[in-house]
Order: sequence, then structure tokens, then C-alpha cells
Amino acid sequence: MSVQDSIAFLLQEPTVFVLVAAILGLVVGSFLNVVIYRLPVMLHRTWQSQCAELSGEEVVEGEPFNLAVPASTCPHCGHHIRAWENIPVISYLIQRGRCAACGGRIGLRYPVVESFTALLTAIVAWRFGFGWQACAGMALTWALIALAVIDLDHQLLPDDITLPFLWLGLLLSLAGVFVDTTDALIGAVVGYLSLWSVYHVFRLLTGKEGMGYGDFKLLALLGAWLGWQMLPLIILLSSLVGAAVGITLILVRGHDRNIPIPFGPYLAAAGWLALLWGDELTGLYLNWLA
Repeated sequence: MSVQDSIAFLLQEPTVFVLVAAILGLVVGSFLNVVIYRLPVMLHRTWQSQCAELSGEEVVEGEPFNLAVPASTCPHCGHHIRAWENIPVISYLIQRGRCAACGGRIGLRYPVVESFTALLTAIVAWRFGFGWQACAGMALTWALIALAVIDLDHQLLPDDITLPFLWLGLLLSLAGVFVDTTDALIGAVVGYLSLWSVYHVFRLLTGKEGMGYGDFKLLALLGAWLGWQMLPLIILLSSLVGAAVGITLILVRGHDRNIPIPFGPYLAAAGWLALLWGDELTGLYLNWLA
């Protein structure tokens, strides 16, 4: 079957495209697990080396550690995970969530991230259908999942993800994939400056930092992809959900009010909803106001 025939088939059979997207999401979800765990470690090691350099200390080069090496191993016994033990979700179910060598428990997060990525990828494929919007939407979805989980773990939104995707959003606007270039540029600038302004006003009034610079960059990223028109919706959704979760944690679990709650996951979730149903949600909100 030629490439043209394959494209025609996917256009005529949207269910097949959604299924293919879900399988791709499982594979990408497995890779996202690697990114979520390794990227913060890589950044920490880089920062340590830079600090040692600046202080005149000897920089000790350790074993290579990046997204490709070393190979994945069991955290309990160091057993090297073989290919058939690393099939997304399926291997976890077959091995009943345990290492094939030592029987140690494998964290439930791995299949959850894989399944969640597959589900969201399939929804994007269903919403947009086969085409450039679906491909771009899948890429943004994967980036938002990685950012959200890393922020939950480390209260960190790595520039290694936010900045390339911000630039990618601006490049896509040249072809008008989601918005035109003017809306994308204004969205990136307003997205960054809006949270930057809130941050500095809050700091002047309270003497505390309410959020990090990664949040500014994430909203700028979403503005570049979706245009400035979606920023009010994203800010409203993320603020409402963030406030609800924060109040619930304080009331139900006795969460210390002085311990910061990462805002990135709420921005990511709101941005994803705006990507798929932004116009509809805005219309519902305006009708409710009216």
C-alpha cells in the first residue's frame, strides 16, 4: 500500500486512526516515563557541575546519564529490563506489577502514565481527525503530560520542554495550524507577562513568591499555540481547579498552607481542554454570563 493509499484509508476510516493513535500513545507514554524520571536528574547534575565550576572545585565526571543511557533497570535489584519486559501496560499486567528477576514491586505510575497518554492521544485523534492539527495536538499533549507530572514531583517546569514547544507553537502559526502568527505572538507575550505581573504584585504585597518562572513560560507556550483569545479561559479554568484542589487539601488532609502547590498541572490541563474545546467552553461561559 502506497503512502497516498494509507492516508486515504485513514481519512476514510477515522476509527482506525484513533486506534493507531492510542497504540502510538502507549509507546510514547513509555518514553514519557523515562523523561519524567531522568530529565530532572539530568538537570540537577548539570546544575551541580556548573556550581562546582563557578566555585573552582574539581568537576567529577560520572557515568553517562541521559534519556538513552543507561538502560532501564529494576530499582530494587538492578536487573536490566529486557524488551519483552518493557511492553507498555501489557508487560506490567503479565508480570502482575513485579520485577521478573526479584519480584520487587514496580510502581503503578508507569502503566498509569502509559494508559493516560494513550487515552488523551486517542481523544486528540478523534477530535481533529487525520491531519496536521492532530499531529501537532498529539505532540503538545505529550509535552503537557511530561510537564504536569514533573511539576507534581519536583515543582519544576523544565526549559528543555517549555521553550522548544513555545518556539514550535510560533512556527506552526506560520502555517495557521491552530491560529495565525499575530494571535500566536500576542498570546506568547501576554501569556508570559500576565503571570509575571501577578507574581510581582503578589511578592510586593506579601513578601512571598506565589509561583515560579516556569509557570510564566508554560502560559506563554499555550498562548503561542492557541492564541491570546484562549488565555482568559485557560487562566480561569486553571485557577478554579487549583483553588478547589488547594482548599480540599487544606480541609481534608491538613495540608500546610505554607507548602506551595504546583500550578503547572492545572495550567497544562486547562490548556489541553482549550486546545480541544476552547471555543465551545468560551461560548458556554459567555452564554452563562448573559
